[in-house]
Amino acid sequence: MRSSGDGTANDPYPLHGSTSDPATETVGYRGPTACAAAGITYRQLDYWARTGLVEPSVRPARGSGSQRLYSFRDVVFLKIVKRFLDTGVALQNIRAALRHLCGREAADLERMTLMSDGATVYECSSPDEVVNLLQGGQGIFGIAVGVVWRDVEAALSQLHGERVDTGETLIGHNPADELARRRRDRAV
Repeated sequence: MRSSGDGTANDPYPLHGSTSDPATETVGYRGPTACAAAGITYRQLDYWARTGLVEPSVRPARGSGSQRLYSFRDVVFLKIVKRFLDTGVALQNIRAALRHLCGREAADLERMTLMSDGATVYECSSPDEVVNLLQGGQGIFGIAVGVVWRDVEAALSQLHGERVDTGETLIGHNPADELARRRRDRAV
């Protein structure tokens, strides 16, 4: 991963470092929900977790019958991986990009655009940096991380999450679920 800015992008970062968004620490998403929000198959999710590409940071699988729990940030990373793979970026470069992203704060991620020429992934945090890369004359594509962030937010608002501390299932903001919530409230 190369930064088109200050040159600090080559520093290694631990996978799934701490986040500054407290909401991501209190809610987790099970595998099927993460798949639906990221647009991937459960087979992809399982393979990526087993190979360490994107591991669940809230709760890893611990033997048969246990369920992984992914943070919001993990789901954003899953969707970014999918987009990179769909455009043919090498897995080695995707891993480097994810290591870099894991060390960034949420506010940084929302302003960031990841650009790739297929061989290298670059971080751009301003329109000028994007233009500079494009002026090189080579084919390049970009992923606006903030757009991916908002796409995942919208998708997860329609799906179920789980409170990390209590295990309580949280129903998304899907209007179709409103009737189910009212029935449950009356039954109690």
